[in-house]
Amino acid sequence: MAAVEIPSAVWLRDNCPCPECRHPSGQRLLDSVSIPADLAVVSATHRDGGLEVAFTDGHVSTFDDGWLAERPERRRVRLWDASIAGGLPTERFDEVAGDGEALRRWLTAVDELGFAVLTGGPTEPGTVTRVAELFGYVRETNYGRLFDVRSVIDATNLAYTGLGLGAHSDNPYRDPTPTLQLLHCLASSAGGGDNTLVDGFRAAEELRAHDRSAFELLASTPVRFRYRDEETELEAERAVLELDVEGELRAVRFNTRSALPPRLEPAAMQAFYDAYRAFGRLLGSPELLIRFKLEPGDLFIVDNERVLHGRTGYSEAGERHLQGCYADRDGLRSRLAVLSR
Repeated sequence: MAAVEIPSAVWLRDNCPCPECRHPSGQRLLDSVSIPADLAVVSATHRDGGLEVAFTDGHVSTFDDGWLAERPERRRVRLWDASIAGGLPTERFDEVAGDGEALRRWLTAVDELGFAVLTGGPTEPGTVTRVAELFGYVRETNYGRLFDVRSVIDATNLAYTGLGLGAHSDNPYRDPTPTLQLLHCLASSAGGGDNTLVDGFRAAEELRAHDRSAFELLASTPVRFRYRDEETELEAERAVLELDVEGELRAVRFNTRSALPPRLEPAAMQAFYDAYRAFGRLLGSPELLIRFKLEPGDLFIVDNERVLHGRTGYSEAGERHLQGCYADRDGLRSRLAVLSR
């Protein structure tokens, strides 16, 4: 049997799996703070596929060799570009609603690619919230439990006009930002109005590879985002690119409509705008952007902190009516984990 490296005494004691230290739910009964700072291992002996460890506080723990050898894996992220347009991650509505393997495949696509499509669904208002409830809970905002995306008179948001919209994140002015957005097509007889998607992580990695200083500037410069109308005023400050402790991308937030003017020194201002525009050009690049048209009953979901969405302008003749709602990514990942057991 291969030797198993013995971690620190405190780590082992803190992770003892015995009933005295661990509840059947998996939660600790042992208070980590109570472990003596000078705790040491008295002995460590292999017995029947496990490591029996005696500590100076008198406690004896047994750890499975397989558990000791485990190493946490990073979540799988599959970057993509326009070449994916010929094979979008798509499932049928009735199969996903059956809450089985099709739902697991659909949620896996969202988790790995940051988006997925449903086809063949009903055109009944409110369907979008029922889809969100297949894996989690609707995130209600000032826009309501769900919101209608169609042209209105005196619109307070450009989404409610027929204008084209560039690639953007939704609600970067909210803290926390909604991590998932769903859009469901109820009517689509107007000319134009194609949906566009771009992998913000792929674009950011392109920027990092070709202009690392621009990448680092967008990851370190805070940008303020704001939305307000007669009843609402929301503001949040965060970098366009958010990194985790290992320097990997955690979130992309880009919305030129709600970004406030940066307050920087003149030299820093020029460098920031150079980086900001370079990233914006990547987000609109034909090599990265995919474009498709939803038919009535179709729906798509995006990871709002990774995949940016937009649309082409559409004609006032005919009708284009979508309903949307927000949800949270942790609910999706929880449901996916349960389905994958």
